[in-house]
Amino acid sequence: MSEARTYVVLLGVPGAGKGTQAKLLEQSTGLPQVSTGDIFRYNLKNQTELGKLAKSYMDKGDLVPDDVTIRMVEDRLQQPDCARGAIMDGFPRNLVQAAAFDKVTAPFGGVRVVPLINVEDDETIRRITGRRSCRTCGAVYHVTLNPPKVEGICDVDGGELYQRDDDKEETVRNRLFVYYKQTSPLIGYYFAKGVLAEVDGSRSINEVQQALMALMG
Repeated sequence: MSEARTYVVLLGVPGAGKGTQAKLLEQSTGLPQVSTGDIFRYNLKNQTELGKLAKSYMDKGDLVPDDVTIRMVEDRLQQPDCARGAIMDGFPRNLVQAAAFDKVTAPFGGVRVVPLINVEDDETIRRITGRRSCRTCGAVYHVTLNPPKVEGICDVDGGELYQRDDDKEETVRNRLFVYYKQTSPLIGYYFAKGVLAEVDGSRSINEVQQALMALMG
């Protein structure tokens, strides 16, 4: 086996705070946050071969196949900043991707821990539907958790704040449906492997971060 690396897979419903916690873990541990959203944007923007392949499906309105997503992630994990491992945010999303990720990470000791950030569905909907984004600079606020100084106006550049379509209740409920259908089987998968650890996502950002750091030892 090659030298061990630390691979952490964050699970949780949309709005559980996975992206926020992954970024904080990156700052605390030096392990990069590897987000499938970032990987897709990079490959599409730079028109890589994988990016062009993904775009060919997206242009037809089709989902990008698992094998293309897996190849993008494999390519990302070969970059120098992943030499010690990675914090996975948004991958794997289903059992096919999880099995592929096991093969990729097996030479380095496999997945070390899979924190499941638990948040009630009603709280998830409240968190996401309360988001407001600036039309000009993209800054994100929340009507109750992180409101702007002046309602509807961005603190940064005075731009208009709006609710993205992704953040509307009907869309959020559909995202939850997709999560439970495709991603929730990963909970059983990682539980059976003995690496799943549940974390109370209703607590403060700092408290959740402390719990995650404790899991990483």
